[in-house]
Amino acid sequence: MKKSLSKYQQGIQITVKDKMQRNYSYLLEEQPGRNLTFSPQLTPMQMLEMGVFEGHYLTDCTDEFPAEWFIKAKLNYTRPDITLNCFGVKARLDRSEWLKRGWILSPDPRGWFQWYCRYWLGRRIPQLDELQIARWKNFKRHLVQVERNCLPGDILCRPKQRQALLQWAYNPFI
Repeated sequence: MKKSLSKYQQGIQITVKDKMQRNYSYLLEEQPGRNLTFSPQLTPMQMLEMGVFEGHYLTDCTDEFPAEWFIKAKLNYTRPDITLNCFGVKARLDRSEWLKRGWILSPDPRGWFQWYCRYWLGRRIPQLDELQIARWKNFKRHLVQVERNCLPGDILCRPKQRQALLQWAYNPFI
């Protein structure tokens, strides 16, 4: 049964049961969306509503996250679908490539966005959080490239970079 955001409170234990993780649980040490130690421009819910990861990223683990996140989310439960991405393009490498490059960090087998969803809810793992926030900060170079190379308001300029920015919680409509 999916839980409402109001059920996610500091001190609650979340147990994960999905295709990629079993017997993993975590404690919410903060209130959802509070005391973030970095400044993402989008919430996980906003990202899902705008269209990320071909709509197939969290489809087997929706019970872990607030039901509200999925009301307007662009999802496809059977297969990835590029048309569900905000910019209609694929802007990510396959998970196998992420694994090869060492970008998947335990305990989040789906990568940065899974970490961000859990962090936003209130999970804290200081050493991991520091690494993932540093990765997010480094991704800002793509925002700078869009700002330098696109006219203001030209959202058709650099669609892959804009889709990637969205998938890292940056506002792609700069």
